[in-house]
Amino acid sequence: MKSILIVDDEINICTLLSRFLSKHGFKTDSTMSGSQALKMLKEQPYDLVLCDYRLKDTDGARLLNDIRQLNPKTVVIIITGYSDVRIAVEMVKNGAYDYISKPLYPDEILSLVNKALAQQPAALPENNHNVVAPHAHEEHSAGISRPRKNGGSYVFGESEPSQELYRELTLVAPTDFSVIIFGETGTGKESVAHLIHEHSSRKGQPFVAMDCGSLSRELAASELFGHEKGAFTGAIGTKIGAFEQATGGTLFLDEIANLSYDIQVALLRVIQEKQIRRVGSMKEIAVDVRLIVASNENLFESVQKGKFREDLFHRFNEFTIHIPPLRERNEDLPLFVEAFIEQVSKELNKPAATLSDEVWECFRNYDWPGNIRELKNVIRRASLLTPTGKEIGMAALPLEMKAGSSTPRYAASPAEGTREEMPEGVMLDSNDLKSVALKAEYNKIINVLKEVKYNKTKAAQLLNIDRKTLYNKLRLLNINY
Repeated sequence: MKSILIVDDEINICTLLSRFLSKHGFKTDSTMSGSQALKMLKEQPYDLVLCDYRLKDTDGARLLNDIRQLNPKTVVIIITGYSDVRIAVEMVKNGAYDYISKPLYPDEILSLVNKALAQQPAALPENNHNVVAPHAHEEHSAGISRPRKNGGSYVFGESEPSQELYRELTLVAPTDFSVIIFGETGTGKESVAHLIHEHSSRKGQPFVAMDCGSLSRELAASELFGHEKGAFTGAIGTKIGAFEQATGGTLFLDEIANLSYDIQVALLRVIQEKQIRRVGSMKEIAVDVRLIVASNENLFESVQKGKFREDLFHRFNEFTIHIPPLRERNEDLPLFVEAFIEQVSKELNKPAATLSDEVWECFRNYDWPGNIRELKNVIRRASLLTPTGKEIGMAALPLEMKAGSSTPRYAASPAEGTREEMPEGVMLDSNDLKSVALKAEYNKIINVLKEVKYNKTKAAQLLNIDRKTLYNKLRLLNINY
């Protein structure tokens, strides 16, 4: 029989929790003070401690530290009020298993206690390096499958920002926290979400990823929550939404800031009630998902501007991870390059190429605005252009890198006095009106992309077109961002 110590300065909470947990097969003791709790812990070991953060003679943080010194194997769950959630998150970083907010719900407490006692958290690879490269089989992120060392699915970096990222991942992965991932485009936000899922208790359950930036206002509810046959024109059958698909596992929502206000309201209700209702149905369906969301813009600033609901932001913001851009972890560059070259050599079925000294110098001085995704694309292009047995030279690199610029090609505006070059394959006649229009459209797209730091969703919004149209135009004009 597992033993639980309940520490709370409210006698009613101690009594209710003791009775409830005893009915479910646990041996329980309770106390209203931190000092008495430590005495009890010295006299006998407890498997789990449920501890209120605010106690009359101490606080949860100090008690947590004392418990860890007495018995590091004792699981500690913090009971906290809404105003102390941020403090509770810090306590989890310092060794608490999880926290639960008041008001307390019996089923939620029982579920968390069972999970805490049954779970052996999956350990991330034991090494002194950090996970910094995206997942291998992700179509829309800069993914690699074979790192230079450790034989896993990720490249392990050695830079200080990479080590900090690794530390945060090891803390949050075993918990059930909602996570916000911030990072520039191409840094591998979906890959980090995958890594969190794979080292959580939900490993083996579904991981569902959805790009909110590609959802129109009309389709968002259907994609997220599903719909019934005949719910709207074109609904020829029942559709299972992302929440149902991810039940038991993890739902990753990318570009979360692009959801419309009404969908944000519906999403908040789902998170609170843990139930969804398909479009066109009155039936409530229970869902159990861990939410990980990502954005390449500051969600807090979106809240201040009134573009994102503050209550929804706080629901997501149990833990925040920032993925540093590639330019801030230059010492990890050789690991990425080697891994990408190995992967591309297998794709092309040719021996792995090597980089000339001149190319290495260029790589080190370049800013990589597209981050890891851009690096992979550069390696793929260069490997394809380089004959077997030859070193990758400067001729195989894109124009912006050969020019020695730290900013992307075509980024400068004509108004700044630079000459915009159309990409290869687009033939223009200065006397042809269509060519002139195409040139103007090209320059406008490039300048808007630069303005929004190559966020295609924002660019599409500023250009008053949808993302699909923007992608088609980028493909037509051979713009690789």
